[in-house]
Amino acid sequence: MTDLLHRQATSALPTSTPPTPSWAIGTPRLLAGLDSAGVLDARTHLAVHGPLPATDLGHLLGLLDAAHIAGRGGAGFDLAHKIRALRGAREVIVNGCESEPGSHKDRTLLTRSPHLVLDGALVLASAIGARTVTVAVHDPGAAQALRGAVAARPDSRHVRVRMVPGGFVSGEARALIRALAGGPARPPGRQTHSTDKGILLSNAESVAQVAILLRLGSHRYGSSGTAAEPGTTLLTVGGAVTRPGVVEIPLGTPLEIVLYAAGSAPPQAVVIGGYHGSWHAPPPGLLLSRAGLAAAGGSFGAGVLLVLDQNTCALGELARVARWLAAQSTKQCGPCRFGLPALAQDVVALYRGAPAEEAAHRHSRAVLGRGACHHPDGAVRFVTSGLRLLRDEVQSHRHGGCGRPILGQLPVTS
Repeated sequence: MTDLLHRQATSALPTSTPPTPSWAIGTPRLLAGLDSAGVLDARTHLAVHGPLPATDLGHLLGLLDAAHIAGRGGAGFDLAHKIRALRGAREVIVNGCESEPGSHKDRTLLTRSPHLVLDGALVLASAIGARTVTVAVHDPGAAQALRGAVAARPDSRHVRVRMVPGGFVSGEARALIRALAGGPARPPGRQTHSTDKGILLSNAESVAQVAILLRLGSHRYGSSGTAAEPGTTLLTVGGAVTRPGVVEIPLGTPLEIVLYAAGSAPPQAVVIGGYHGSWHAPPPGLLLSRAGLAAAGGSFGAGVLLVLDQNTCALGELARVARWLAAQSTKQCGPCRFGLPALAQDVVALYRGAPAEEAAHRHSRAVLGRGACHHPDGAVRFVTSGLRLLRDEVQSHRHGGCGRPILGQLPVTS
């Protein structure tokens, strides 16, 4: 086993990250102004985006219904539906806990365009009548940028920035709410919805999209994207590319265009959606929209696109991330405590050439739908989609291995 596979990540996510390059296919909206300014301060933000129009709940819901804004944090819940499901309106929480190792899109917004995120959060709070806005982060750089932006605004006296523990599962909505209330940063066993408590919780990009929508209106907002899915979205592109970074694309952009623009090597596989997402052999004509990815058996997930080229051992990459996912669980229920480690060991066994396919399928079935949160389900989706795609690779390892090193094109924290 190589050192890279043997090295096991068990610690929390990094406390701070350097700035990530950003660029756009088409006209940028969320990333507007960042090509010429490192950070948009209050004055530059207004010069780039213009003043924020006034709105009320009815008008805002009409805009959201037309724009079909779905959550950009992984779950993909419709924002208008969340608002209508609220029982009371106590608080708006912006989830800035970007817990995917390969994702930097939310931190890019929080550190470089924090006023856009605050605009959206304050609009939502005003429209639903919430008393406070909380922006939760685990990155010190994001916290510093946000606190500076809050201090520069006359309308943000009810905004607070909170640091919470890092970790893959601690960014889950219920874990985050629990941490903000002073409890442990792990999901409670009981399945509850934040809307039942009068909390509107959404991730940083989703909130920033509200600020863009309000300024553009539904017609101009819909001039980009598709008829069914208007607007743009952010992706963090990484792995075997010469131009990694955060890219803003119109929804419905063909995958081939993004790969070409990012300087991708000929892909052996692509991972879309992050480590609760799925593996794909890039099919011709795959469109990067919710409908396009669903037709290919995938989803946007956390907005991550990672390329594996022909030079890395893809099965070794899968085994490495499977072990990381098992280590990131809170181990408070059987599927996380026993199922994910067993599944990870199955993938390691396959990498070593052992006939462990049946064990992997058995452990996957035992985990699905039985966790206290969605981490086990997401991890199983990631692993099983990888094993389906890498059948030939599994067979080559059965007969002596593929001969390629593990290059770490799928990042994990250490």
